[in-house]
Amino acid sequence: MTKHILMVVTTADEMKEGHKTGLWLSEFGEAYVEFKKQGYDVTVASPKGGKAPVDDRSLADGVAPEILETAKLLEDTLKLEEVGDISKFDGIFMPGGHGTMFDLPDNTTLHAMIRELYEADKVVAAVCHGPAGLVGVTLSNGKPLVDGKTIAAFTDEEERETTLDRYMPFLLETRLRELGANVIVKDNWADHVVVDGRLVTGQNPQSTESAAREVVKLLG
Repeated sequence: MTKHILMVVTTADEMKEGHKTGLWLSEFGEAYVEFKKQGYDVTVASPKGGKAPVDDRSLADGVAPEILETAKLLEDTLKLEEVGDISKFDGIFMPGGHGTMFDLPDNTTLHAMIRELYEADKVVAAVCHGPAGLVGVTLSNGKPLVDGKTIAAFTDEEERETTLDRYMPFLLETRLRELGANVIVKDNWADHVVVDGRLVTGQNPQSTESAAREVVKLLG
């Protein structure tokens, strides 16, 4: 049976004070390439649908051609409300980019999808700033999804090193801890992934491939 993955990307293209942002391309592309290698059916969706903005910073250091090639999949994403029956998916994967900090934390459509998948024992995965999509998710018992979970996410220290912390609505690591998460932190830019049951989280862009491989393992 073909596995079905929903990849949710940001459509926010600005941080505070008008600074440009968007999706971090390698976090989308590396995961997408891994999933397609496995023969998965991948649906790409976003809060607004249409074109998902790519953060120019993610193109600065030279990007592998196969990752650049995935950018065409971001030209016309499906709007979250148009995804339809979420039960057809085996998992969800949320790549980061600073844009996610602005349009995923309050997106109730996304939160309902994540709750349904998680409570159906499906895989929920996010990398870098992607866990911003988890901060607003509550389970049917009223508790935050991340409460009591051991996870990874973009760290406060990494955010300060980017010097973009002042343009963020909140610091992701701090917010996740406030919600009851046990956030495991490794050195800045270390490849670091945490698996807690069916929840897979990665710390930064360097963790994307490892996170995608953990999703593949869980999906068998």
